[in-house]
Amino acid sequence: MELPIIIDIEASGLGRGTYPIEIGFITDTGSTGCTLIKPINKWIDWHSDAEALHGISRELLKQKGNEITWVANWLNSSLRGKTVYSDGWANDMCWLGILFDEAEIAQTFRIESLLTLLSEQEKELWSDVHDSVIGEAALARHRASSDAKMIQETYIQLKKRSN
Repeated sequence: MELPIIIDIEASGLGRGTYPIEIGFITDTGSTGCTLIKPINKWIDWHSDAEALHGISRELLKQKGNEITWVANWLNSSLRGKTVYSDGWANDMCWLGILFDEAEIAQTFRIESLLTLLSEQEKELWSDVHDSVIGEAALARHRASSDAKMIQETYIQLKKRSN
């Protein structure tokens, strides 16, 4: 079974004015990548409920985050020419757009909705299977790279059921 490359983005919140704070992915071979993003000065919107969910503080981003140009170049280097898939495509596409626009770097990979790879039956089963995968993994944190891995594992489980 060919596996999709999965990308996941944690953000400062949801909606207008929010921005990416962590990006993680898992490749078709199981390799992972993850980085925190140092907010630029004009990125000020911060939602405490989002921080409570992913456990990433603004102070941590300032201390450990990478500059947006480094992140954009790293993503392009890692994913150049590939199509990556997201289970939150509308938000993730916007957050990637914000990152690359602010970095003034052209994005060299495509992002698509994971839904394009699923049958109608698989779409209906997604939530239950995803919840089961997360429960079995017993992850202690909600972070981009582990989320990407759980999304890919859900895809694998769904495809096994379909065969």
